[in-house]
Amino acid sequence: MDIRPATETDIGGILAIYNDAVANTTAIWNEVVVDAANRVAWLRGRQEAGFPVLVAVSGNADAAGMADVLGYASFGDWRAWDGYRHTVEHSVYVRADCRGQGIGEALMLALIERARAMGKHVMVAGIEAQNAGSIRLHEKLGFRRAGHMEQVGAKFGQWLDLTFMQLTLDERARPEG
Repeated sequence: MDIRPATETDIGGILAIYNDAVANTTAIWNEVVVDAANRVAWLRGRQEAGFPVLVAVSGNADAAGMADVLGYASFGDWRAWDGYRHTVEHSVYVRADCRGQGIGEALMLALIERARAMGKHVMVAGIEAQNAGSIRLHEKLGFRRAGHMEQVGAKFGQWLDLTFMQLTLDERARPEG
């Protein structure tokens, strides 16, 4: 497995993972699957804003030389106001048949490294409260629970709770810039 910056050649794999999460999980609180143009626009937007989009790919390529995307991850602004500029919120998604193999952890470690390199101070995770696997992974990586909001979302005909977790990325006593 290799982790590298995503390119538009990875959109098919990213799209499949995203749409599977939309259709079959509460990891993404959207209810409508999207097309490739939507994911290309998302990728370009993240890249233009200077945020990483990483993919985990297998060492195997198909006949056209396309890598097999096993998972992807990114982060972006947590909130739009200037005072939050040192905080990012991330997302990480792993293909359904590849979960539990360490791919999410590897993607998260790479994201954390990039956030630190960009001078970010805190990384936030918003996780559906029943997603025990994601919560365990974040705890393993040093995230701590920072809040719980009841019934703030809905999907599949049920209310969803949101657990916030956070990781302090550095020990700065005061913000810079």
